[in-house]
Amino acid sequence: MTALVQTLEQNRAQMTEWFEHMHRHPELSMQETSTADYIAETLRGFDGYEIETGVGKNGIVASLKAGEGGAAIGLRADFDALPIQEQNDLPYKSGVDGVGHMCGHDGHAAMLLGAAKYLAETKNFNGTVRLIFQPGEETMQGAPAMIDDGLFKRFPVDAVFGMHNIPGLDAGKFYFRPGETMASVDNWEVEIIGKGGHGGMPEQAIDPIVAGASIVMAIQSIVSRNVAPAHTAVVTIGAFQAGKAGNAVAGSAILRFSVRTSTPADREMVLGNIRRIVSHQAQSFGCTSDIREGVPGAVLVNDPEETQKAADIARTAFGEDRVIDPGPPFMASEDFAFMLQQRKGTYCFLGGGPGAMVHNPTYVFNRDLLPVGAAYWAALTEGYLR
Repeated sequence: MTALVQTLEQNRAQMTEWFEHMHRHPELSMQETSTADYIAETLRGFDGYEIETGVGKNGIVASLKAGEGGAAIGLRADFDALPIQEQNDLPYKSGVDGVGHMCGHDGHAAMLLGAAKYLAETKNFNGTVRLIFQPGEETMQGAPAMIDDGLFKRFPVDAVFGMHNIPGLDAGKFYFRPGETMASVDNWEVEIIGKGGHGGMPEQAIDPIVAGASIVMAIQSIVSRNVAPAHTAVVTIGAFQAGKAGNAVAGSAILRFSVRTSTPADREMVLGNIRRIVSHQAQSFGCTSDIREGVPGAVLVNDPEETQKAADIARTAFGEDRVIDPGPPFMASEDFAFMLQQRKGTYCFLGGGPGAMVHNPTYVFNRDLLPVGAAYWAALTEGYLR
């Protein structure tokens, strides 16, 4: 165990307390008012921070300056929960029905709070560190909201950094990857409008379920026939909702899509093909269609130079054997991608060890990561702001 991790280990009990509080009181994306208040109040207990709340609705930026250096970095942690019922029997399990921290954002926030406490006590850096506590990651709303609220204009940084725990990767190891690292995601809802009627007289109706089924099957050809085999894309239709009675033709059908692509060009191509297929297939069955597009997605692209810097700092802090470079890409998505469009930086993964994957109702955040993640943030600050 390195000296820095040993130092942060002394704050483990406090980080665990923060983590368990947030885990018991999860709040959905862009509704995290109590969590934001809790984080802000905790930060006010540390000396020297300038704290701004309400950035992008529920976001918080805590700035700490040491020395006369003009450089500044941003460290970002998310803190929203998911609409998933936790199925774990934990003493600190979610107390909110149907809502749970099943992605570890409570752990991410606790790690950054741990680093905040250490940095306030030591101030062993020269410049400004800005701690960015972000709402709404799960719905891809939080980062754009903070950016639109002047995040990088009001709180300028030279580079910005993010991190996420990943079960299945070796516990306590850091995974860095330059370039395209996480997929864009576009969550769409499509309504197919037909004409309702009696199930025994289908000739007097226009069946949107048949049209919707045709659309589901046709869309499966987009990735297999249009995306280069060397690239990666996924189109998932996770919901198909229509009607309630077996003896009636529904008047409309709803399809909900999740579209993930690993390059900006593939994203535009796949989305364009979905628009074309939905429109033409619906028309071919006599239906009309309405596509409701969600927040535009973005591929997460790590700056190669900043990724190298962060990996080198991690090697110094934790040892060569704890750093994997390059690490694997992921088809999961992150709205930190929008921050990386505004400022250079990198997003790394922290291995969580064996266990259920994030977004699973039995997922459990590995609390042994708390001092490790906090130590990374501290090392990054001290290493970047020398």
